[in-house]
Amino acid sequence: MKKKVIVAGHICLDITPVFADGKTDSIEKILSPGKLIQVGNADVHTGGAVANTGLAMKILGNDVSLIGKIGKDAFGNIILDTLNQYHAGEDMICDEASSTSYSVVIAIPGIDRVFLHHSGANDTFGADDIDFQKVEEAALFHFGYPPLMEALYTNEGEGLMQLMQRVQEKGAATSLDLAAVDPNAKAGKIRWDIILKKTLPYVDFFVPSIEEICFMIDRDKFEELQVRAHGGDITDVLDIEKDVKPLAEKCMKLGCKVLLLKCGAKGMYLQTASKEKLAQISSRVELDADAWADRSIFERSYVPEKILSGTGAGDTSIAAFLTAVLQKDTLDMCLHLAAATGASCVAAYDALSGLKPLDELRDKIEKGWEKTCL
Repeated sequence: MKKKVIVAGHICLDITPVFADGKTDSIEKILSPGKLIQVGNADVHTGGAVANTGLAMKILGNDVSLIGKIGKDAFGNIILDTLNQYHAGEDMICDEASSTSYSVVIAIPGIDRVFLHHSGANDTFGADDIDFQKVEEAALFHFGYPPLMEALYTNEGEGLMQLMQRVQEKGAATSLDLAAVDPNAKAGKIRWDIILKKTLPYVDFFVPSIEEICFMIDRDKFEELQVRAHGGDITDVLDIEKDVKPLAEKCMKLGCKVLLLKCGAKGMYLQTASKEKLAQISSRVELDADAWADRSIFERSYVPEKILSGTGAGDTSIAAFLTAVLQKDTLDMCLHLAAATGASCVAAYDALSGLKPLDELRDKIEKGWEKTCL
């Protein structure tokens, strides 16, 4: 019998103008005041953790319920229509008092994405929107993007902490993903280190990006990386020993059990806690604590066939990682499949079109799929 999964949190509509092929190293060379930019068709797809990670897990064969909040408007109808194509819209919440969240994704080949984002109905999402009877039947509860959900991060994150605590009390394993924070927005001016210190003891699998977690728990390091990157993507200048591992250690001290740090095109870094801490993860997951304990690995990315957009690649990598965990793959294979899924998904403009079955990726890996150089 398939293990039941709930994916909850942020959902939106992603609108991505298609730019002409050809890499650039600076967004200013493309976007400047008063300039008309000729683009192709707009790629319109669902976005956010619920749509990206949730639907990816469903496509990969999991028994998944999706929980998110949208408005009763045109964008909300598009999201519902899309989810219903996957028979995944029945648990969505339609709020007449709110508008549907959307993002305009500026995905120019050669530079990291820029998001113009409206949080909409996500800002009122809270624990009361979760059906905890369903949580009692789930092996895994994945929650995504609380920095884009105001009700969860206000009051020093009491809403987020209580939500994850209640889920664990119902017997499900928990997984948490973050989102980039606008330093000038309300979410960028609060103490995320305090929120995470309160929340991470109730999180079993913590899967943020290196940019997100660095901004939240080591602002000085984040600013240093920005200077080193000269306004570019900070993952391009990451040093595994000097940058990634110290941040991972800080996360572990905050209470992490299994940490997966997404490091952009370079790859991802995994670190795990002791056998005793891993044994606290819900038995519904059936994690082999002996095999997973006290590990630290940097997994280099696989070379993609082409690069169109990184939109949703991190989310689908997480979906593959969690799916492999639930299928009781080895730790190393879980990492391989996560990296392989990320490499597959950058070959499409949206999060799901590039998704491949895990067995197909296993075969490609075993045949010697080339990895990137650090």
